[in-house]
Amino acid sequence: MMPVRPPSAILPAGRSRLLVACILLGMVALTVRAAYLQGMHNGFLQQEGKSRYSRLLEMSADRGIITDREGKPLAISTPVESVWASPQNVEATPRQLKQLAQLLQVDFEEIQRRVSGSYPGAGRDFVYLKRHLSPETAARVVELNLPGIFLKREYRRYYPAGELTAHVLGFTDVDDIGREGLELAWQDELAGKPGSRRVIKDRKGRIVEDVESIRAPQSGKDMALSLDSRIQYLAFRELTQAIDTYKAKAGGIVVLDAQSGELLALVNLPTYNPNNRQRMRGSRARNRALTDMFEPGSTLKPFTVAAALESGEVTPDTVLETGSGAFSIGRAVIRDAHKEGPLTVAQVIQKSSNVGSAKIALSLAPQTLWEMLSESGFGAPTGSGFPGEVGGRLRPHRTWRPIEQATMSYGHGIAVSLLQLARAYTLFASKGELKPVSLRRLDARVAGKQVVSPETAFAVGRMLEMVAQPGGTAPKARVDGYRVAGKTGTAHKPEGKGYAKNRYLSTFVGYAPASNPRFVIAVMLDEPSSGQYFGGAVAAPVFSRVMGGALRIWNVPPDAPVRNGVSLTMAPGSKSGA
Repeated sequence: MMPVRPPSAILPAGRSRLLVACILLGMVALTVRAAYLQGMHNGFLQQEGKSRYSRLLEMSADRGIITDREGKPLAISTPVESVWASPQNVEATPRQLKQLAQLLQVDFEEIQRRVSGSYPGAGRDFVYLKRHLSPETAARVVELNLPGIFLKREYRRYYPAGELTAHVLGFTDVDDIGREGLELAWQDELAGKPGSRRVIKDRKGRIVEDVESIRAPQSGKDMALSLDSRIQYLAFRELTQAIDTYKAKAGGIVVLDAQSGELLALVNLPTYNPNNRQRMRGSRARNRALTDMFEPGSTLKPFTVAAALESGEVTPDTVLETGSGAFSIGRAVIRDAHKEGPLTVAQVIQKSSNVGSAKIALSLAPQTLWEMLSESGFGAPTGSGFPGEVGGRLRPHRTWRPIEQATMSYGHGIAVSLLQLARAYTLFASKGELKPVSLRRLDARVAGKQVVSPETAFAVGRMLEMVAQPGGTAPKARVDGYRVAGKTGTAHKPEGKGYAKNRYLSTFVGYAPASNPRFVIAVMLDEPSSGQYFGGAVAAPVFSRVMGGALRIWNVPPDAPVRNGVSLTMAPGSKSGA
């Protein structure tokens, strides 16, 4: 006899059919959804799938090489490896992380924060652990074979000349972006454009297939500077020796091509090594020749004389009475270092008479002197394009009092940079043309701005030659076999509302050969403290050695006979080219 089921265990026929219908409806919905996603809306699924195994990696671009004018590399980018982590894929024990921290010389706690994704700036897929590893360290990281820890190819900037060219080139940061000097000024041209490529990674983040190159990296543009590494080294060596000899606080040298305005050398001391900046102070990174202002002292007198010659107020033979070397203007007194008595205008430059220069300046309208200084480039940047270059300080002539006009004539009450001062002397070295300054190598001579007539430039050039001859203030500026023209400057440093008694800036600016100028060189020593401080005693010898070496390096023919190692002075009727 068959057992009888309880009534509660038997499902009603309607409920069974409802259950079957629901199951069939669900199957139809899933089938439609699958067909829709796979046939009509498959992009979403593909994107989600790719996000789990496909990655877009950036490919670094080579930064352009910077060379000197002869093609010698001054800044190059070398490939290095950096180690990074994908926090979500890191599979490492604490012991392995400690090994990695010791290898990278990073705190273990910091490594833990980075790989856990809790480090500030850390992403879900990417965080740097250490940048720019040595090849040996990179190889040892690979040997650890830690899932989720990878190496990335980057570039590190290297400067073969080190501290010799630091202030010109500047440096880049860890991301190879220019931060100082020409690296900053020319960032857009040097940097290039990074590329990208698509790769497939496994679940541990390892690259298993290179799929495609999305965009090829574009290397940065190579740049050729106007610098001559040989003259740069010569200037660095001589300035270093001078600062040691005269116990100066700092110093600078600028060498310009008198014919093209190209910057052939620029040195500042103290300096720094751009390849190792761990101990670098901000004061060492400053390019003093372009960013610091100072009162030029007597190196400004030739421009006062040029203004007077141009206006017809004086001739080179006009006699000025300097008396006992003191000249009163109101309650102020201008003094000379020595009593000279009557001096011609040419002798005012040769002897560097403040009294004579002041009298010449006061014979001019204030606007006339101001226009000469302004047209000579003072009060405005040189246009070199160097970051942070100052324009100096030249106050409007309408605000000048007579005593200020007088002191302005010999470089007090005006502020200039060393590059400005060197550039201004191209007037006398290039027949009255003010040359534009170029930091890039030029293949053709560039015309300058005509500021004074060739006759005035020639006349002032003759006076500047007298400075380096017997009886002038800078016989130590002479160069064997060459005629030299230049001017000394010795200025008290400003202090408070006046001037310091025992703190000086010593300068010399000049050019050679005087018959056909090739180089303009400006030298400045800040606070020499060995007992000597006159520009003719401390700056002129540096000029002589750098100029002599540069002339020999460029094989410039001598323009003066030599007797016993000393250039002969000009005959009274001879001419000097300017």
